[in-house]
Amino acid sequence: MRPNGHLRVGACLSLTGRFSQFGTQAANALRVWRDLDAAADLVIEDDRSDPQVVGSAIKTVASQCDVLLGPYSTQLMRQAGRLAAESGWLLWNHGGSGDDVEAGNPGHVVSILTPTSRYAEPFLRRMASEGVGGTLWIVHGDGRFGRQVALGAEAMAHRLGIKTVVAGPRGEFAPGRRPWYLFTAGTFEDDVEMVKRAIALPHPPRLVCSVAAGVRAFAEALGRDPSGIFGIAQWFPGAVQAPTLGPHEATFVTAYADATGMNPDYPAVQAAAAALIAAHTTRRAGGTSRDLLWPIATRLETSTLFGAFAVDPITGAQLKHEAVLMRWTDHSLALA
Repeated sequence: MRPNGHLRVGACLSLTGRFSQFGTQAANALRVWRDLDAAADLVIEDDRSDPQVVGSAIKTVASQCDVLLGPYSTQLMRQAGRLAAESGWLLWNHGGSGDDVEAGNPGHVVSILTPTSRYAEPFLRRMASEGVGGTLWIVHGDGRFGRQVALGAEAMAHRLGIKTVVAGPRGEFAPGRRPWYLFTAGTFEDDVEMVKRAIALPHPPRLVCSVAAGVRAFAEALGRDPSGIFGIAQWFPGAVQAPTLGPHEATFVTAYADATGMNPDYPAVQAAAAALIAAHTTRRAGGTSRDLLWPIATRLETSTLFGAFAVDPITGAQLKHEAVLMRWTDHSLALA
């Protein structure tokens, strides 16, 4: 870090491969943040959506940067977190919400995301407040991300008195004629396929909530009008009031749209928020070593355009940020 607080910020992101639609948004958001910050340089390395590439990509970035941001996706972040612990780095996690990722490398990973086990909370609170009857089917993908979301959903549903059935991605829906509801969590492709199968049944679910439905690409992937389907996201426009730290939402969204011709989804905003908090912490510390940064990061309580921020002082897992519930209406997403 230069004496005037000028920082070099780096990230490995999926610019190609299966996570590229989200990694590219994150990369674009970091470029917008850099321009708004005006005292930062940016280094981005393509991890190609490949766990075998993440290691070499993040080593390349770490050797050139003051601040190190992780990749997009829980799967890739899992690998990056292990490497951060082995190498003595502090890694800012904006792309992997798995509970094991957030808490798995104490002292080395600071997370800004709502952990996966809490994803379903806003939808389940909505169900409970409306007093719906029937059974909630919780269907998860093969990976640990989906299973962690499902376990958290099942535990909270139990506390709220909601009946549940938990199934994997290839399980058959068998709700019969009784009222039922669906919550899905897996990869984007898994979620889309599970929702397609459910709504094509003779007796489809009365309510559907899908993690994948929290991004605008869901409608095109579904291939039909998604109206009425709920989505879960880490962020959505209008969900956050004036932040304590950094630019207001309107400033960032306008700058992002001017730069890309599109509005940002949550993968973009969470990356920008990670850079913002990481830069703020590093400048306060006056240095870039993990020993300097960790105590400042774990005592920080603030908010950005992404929402609230405070982490567990032992693990670095996020405590304050909450997921956002949305609903599709007339081919567009809105806060539910």
